[in-house]
Amino acid sequence: MTERLPLFPLGTVLYPGLVLPLNVFEERYRRLLADLLAGPEPHRFGVVGIRAGRETAPTGLDPGADPGAQALGGFGPDPARALYDLGCVAEIASAETREDGGYDLIATGTTRFKVLDFDASGPYITAEVERLPEVVGPEASVLGQAVERLFRTYQKRLAGARESTVTGLQELPDDPMVLSYLVAAASVLDTSDKQRLLGAGSASERLTAELALLRQETAVLAKLPSLPAVELTRQAFNPN
Repeated sequence: MTERLPLFPLGTVLYPGLVLPLNVFEERYRRLLADLLAGPEPHRFGVVGIRAGRETAPTGLDPGADPGAQALGGFGPDPARALYDLGCVAEIASAETREDGGYDLIATGTTRFKVLDFDASGPYITAEVERLPEVVGPEASVLGQAVERLFRTYQKRLAGARESTVTGLQELPDDPMVLSYLVAAASVLDTSDKQRLLGAGSASERLTAELALLRQETAVLAKLPSLPAVELTRQAFNPN
């Protein structure tokens, strides 16, 4: 079954179960929110990662420009090239309108989707999407335990490299599916790696990939004190 969703492209990746705070200030996304909130609940939109482009449109874009030009501001002419085709549905939990007409928004990731077709003919991008099932997979509990142990080590080494202190480590969930998404969201990884984790076919596949990534990142962090001026995040700055 497919459905059409308005899209909010971001430089970050949203996962099911994770909270997304947003400061909505661009006209195209104000319009998106206004249209959503004028309709029946639940109010949902799709979050997709930006492959090439920027979160915010160039300044000085003519408000009277063609709607498609407004929708694609910052992304180039082809959304299929600029945006990833795998995303997550976000359901609005709260939305407050500011005096300047923008919104302060809290949304929660619910389900993953695959984009079948982008449409940039309106004031914001929409897409025909197909929701993806959640599969636990074999030996997910065992893999989850291994990921939890390694993730604790990773957190401590990351804090040490940043010359900060790990205090009050949160309790990690026993559910391997929830754990797989939480670790994916909390790890400092490139967007391409985060997208790969989002697209994993099962929790087992995601946890297996996380084991490999965490081993790699933990090994790098262990060597940081002897390396000059290493950029920890290795991610591009997002202006939004």
